[in-house]
Amino acid sequence: MAALSRLLRHNAPGRWMSSVVAESGIACPPSVARMGVVPARDPACPSVQWVFLGCPGVGKGTYASRLSRLLGVPHIATGDLVRDELASSGPLSKQLAEIVNQGHLVSDEIIINLLSKRLEDGGNKGESGFILDGFPRTTRQAEILEGVAEIDLVVNLKLREDALFAKCLGRRICSQCRGNFNIASVDIKGEHGRPGITMAPLLPPEHCMSKLIARADDTEEVVKERLRVYYEMSKPVEEFYRKRGKLIDFDLPGGIPESWPMLLQALDIDDHDEKQTAVA
Repeated sequence: MAALSRLLRHNAPGRWMSSVVAESGIACPPSVARMGVVPARDPACPSVQWVFLGCPGVGKGTYASRLSRLLGVPHIATGDLVRDELASSGPLSKQLAEIVNQGHLVSDEIIINLLSKRLEDGGNKGESGFILDGFPRTTRQAEILEGVAEIDLVVNLKLREDALFAKCLGRRICSQCRGNFNIASVDIKGEHGRPGITMAPLLPPEHCMSKLIARADDTEEVVKERLRVYYEMSKPVEEFYRKRGKLIDFDLPGGIPESWPMLLQALDIDDHDEKQTAVA
């Protein structure tokens, strides 16, 4: 597969994929099985193979997409891959609908197949590098990803739970352009030594306002279940990358205007022309 071929460091993809599949018990997607020999990476091109971690609603997609534009690499959100498959009425759509609406995690096999297809499609368009959002969510997935690509950096976004809950319930999608927005206005007062936090809504352009729809999985009951599942099953992924010296914890101090410049500073990135758009 062209996309994965450019991302891997090995010379015999068949060997490492056989090993990964054997250890994980996951069926090898046909597109992955067709991969060839890996060309050398151009040393002039900086390595950007990043992962964004964090609870549902923390803003992984928002910050990952901004960084992808700034760094010139694709932003790949597995949540979007799942929603695209749901909307396609394909063979997986009914199965995925049941899983998502109950607040459960999609199986490793399904996610890896969707991700492999996305990488293959991107490779056909000449993409290289990536910022992953929403994957991996378990240590098992992290181990599989480690065999597929050499992750350079893992950014772990953190936000207090009461703010997270409000942001999850405020998420909206434009039914026409499929843009992601948030109508929640968070204003939590500081107390008992904890700082307050203010987060303005991320509203769409005027022509999208009448087309906003809520995600089927963003109900109070499902959001609570998703947060519980995250803390129980996905939080160990942080330790997986922390032990490898690749994890950066970043506590969001507020909304985009406050958090964006501080995130760039933490990542030692010059925002160039983005300085004027950080508060957009």
